[in-house]
Amino acid sequence: MYSENKESYMFQVHGVEITEYQSKAIGIPQIRVKTSGLEEEELYPLIDTLMKLDIDGLVVGAQRSEYQRRRFDFVCEEVGIRSFSPLWHKTPTKILREMIEQGFEIMIVAIAAYGFDSSWLGRVLDNNSLQKLCELRDRYGINIDGEGGEFETAVLYGPTYKKRVVISDYDVVWRMHSGYIIPKKVDIVDA
Repeated sequence: MYSENKESYMFQVHGVEITEYQSKAIGIPQIRVKTSGLEEEELYPLIDTLMKLDIDGLVVGAQRSEYQRRRFDFVCEEVGIRSFSPLWHKTPTKILREMIEQGFEIMIVAIAAYGFDSSWLGRVLDNNSLQKLCELRDRYGINIDGEGGEFETAVLYGPTYKKRVVISDYDVVWRMHSGYIIPKKVDIVDA
């Protein structure tokens, strides 16, 4: 989903251009759909698109956002498919630790919370950065999984990837306590 509204209620906005490379690295097709990004209205292009697909369900990465879960459940009900949220109410620290241990390369592509500085943009999460996120949680009350909008990520590599996504050059847009990257050079390389 490509939101025309940079303040989308439902869909990630920053780093979404990387999904084209992710789909190639994983080896699955990508369907791009534009949405207005206006509250409630932004769901209808997703419903229209899912209606055209031969699928049984929709997997959602939400962990605690009732707002998102209820809306994805609504979408799936409208389409007649199952909504599946495998991370729902799992411990954020445990999820991130397991993903790092399993070889996921997760890059922070946007931040929007007090306590972060621009050095977080473009950082690939590892055990050290997980510890720093826990310190920010304890000091500033952030969600270490970004579920409150504190940060957005892009998975560059993981167990289901056939190839690796490499972002070797990007611009940083920074304002006060928030910012994001704009990828300039993205490649797909052998894993």
